[in-house]
Amino acid sequence: MTRWFRQRLTREDGISLIDQIATIAIIATVCGIAVPALKNSVENQRLGIEARNVERELQLARLSAVSSNRPIRVRFNCPSTGQYRRVELLGSINSPISGDDGDAQAAARCNQTTYPYPAPDRDPLTRPSNDGPLLQLNPAVSFGVTQTLEFWPNGTVHTTTGAMANSWLPILGSTGATITLTKGTATRTITVNSLGKVQLQ
Repeated sequence: MTRWFRQRLTREDGISLIDQIATIAIIATVCGIAVPALKNSVENQRLGIEARNVERELQLARLSAVSSNRPIRVRFNCPSTGQYRRVELLGSINSPISGDDGDAQAAARCNQTTYPYPAPDRDPLTRPSNDGPLLQLNPAVSFGVTQTLEFWPNGTVHTTTGAMANSWLPILGSTGATITLTKGTATRTITVNSLGKVQLQ
């Protein structure tokens, strides 16, 4: 062993109280900066997850409409705040069955007791047979701007316009429809154009 190395082993130097306090102060400062940033990151991640879930449900609604050859609606805050559901239109586009013809009756249509998921039978003549499950946003996330969207079998998207609840017209491709999710001050937006393109922003 070298003399220098032996001296290092036999030295009785320690860490002083000042060194310990300085180290703890540095650690506390770094934690004080990192914890709020980490919290914001987790909250933004939660908002992003919920936005992707809503986007996926809109994509499924379009796919279901095209594959089943039936109009499918996606209703928001239905039957309660923060809930949403993909439901098959009862009746026809021009003549929906009473109770499915506007937003006033939406809560009954979203009720899983009355309209269970999965459907009791898969008979295509029995309606509805293409309803989705009732979905719930994380309690910390809420819908901001929403509107009921109706996907038609040809892939186009329609929505209510004006005061008439059952006046379904194509959405203009230039404006589209916007669904906004909020969590505190953070927001995520999903846009849908008249051709059924769903985009998360």
